[in-house]
Amino acid sequence: MKKTVFLFPGQGSQAVGMGEDLYREFGFVRELFDMAEEISKINLSRLCFKGPIEDLTQTVNLQPAITATNLACLAAVQKEGLKPVASAGHSLGEYGALNAANVVSDEDTFRLVYKRGELMHRESTKNVGAMHAILGLNIDAVEKIVEQSKAHGIVSVANHNTEQQIVITGEPGAVKAASKFAAENGAKAIPLKVSGAWHSELIRGAEEEFKSYLDTVEFKEPQSNVIFNVTADYETDPPEIKSIMASQLCSPVKWYDSILKLAQAEVEVFVEIGPGKVLTGMLRKILPRDYPGKVYNVNNMKTLEKYFSENL
Repeated sequence: MKKTVFLFPGQGSQAVGMGEDLYREFGFVRELFDMAEEISKINLSRLCFKGPIEDLTQTVNLQPAITATNLACLAAVQKEGLKPVASAGHSLGEYGALNAANVVSDEDTFRLVYKRGELMHRESTKNVGAMHAILGLNIDAVEKIVEQSKAHGIVSVANHNTEQQIVITGEPGAVKAASKFAAENGAKAIPLKVSGAWHSELIRGAEEEFKSYLDTVEFKEPQSNVIFNVTADYETDPPEIKSIMASQLCSPVKWYDSILKLAQAEVEVFVEIGPGKVLTGMLRKILPRDYPGKVYNVNNMKTLEKYFSENL
């Protein structure tokens, strides 16, 4: 089998209708949704398939909803015995990567993301936040601007997505000031539709409680590699993985560095597993034009069949 990596999307990839045709096709997908609904007490199948998008996008609903779709797509791929050499997930998507490597069970994956969503939602109601995407500057330039903007309040880098696509997060005034500085340096700043300042000090209040909750869940040694957002590196020690997942809440997502590391390992096939094409789009901006690997996304029956037809 070709050297394959599974990539799992996070918040921002949602769409009404996600996962519906897989739900109709496979009994094991219906079982996954039933499990997620039992744990979260949310009618996730109705939210995912019918919306409305405003309700689906609420963090407390969205985290289990995207995870249910990610795991449904993963289970559909796994039924033919296809396995990755490594997995990675973007923020929330990291729980799909842990599941793919058998670090956490399906049930515990849903428990963790539901608790994570609950705590993040709670902190976002206490502390108003904002996030802007900065396009056209590299990480060093953005970090200097962020440092310069701290006089206006809390602001930091949330996601380093591609070489020149970086998301900043924090208090609205400080984020706005940073965006103004970025624009003066030739960048484009785009406000994101989010309900909180994710990956910032403004949700620090969730970290300790989530860390305690992580201690109630069994983490096993990965059966395949997982590359983590916080470190852009691999880790195999279960207690250390728990520590990384606790700090992930308020730490930057080092997605660009993670993909570069996977490319250095000469991965032949990248598969985005879950709704949308956000990660596929980032991959095409990160990988060199002459990179020999192939890129797929699996989010419905049509894309699943295409992936199978070219890889089985």
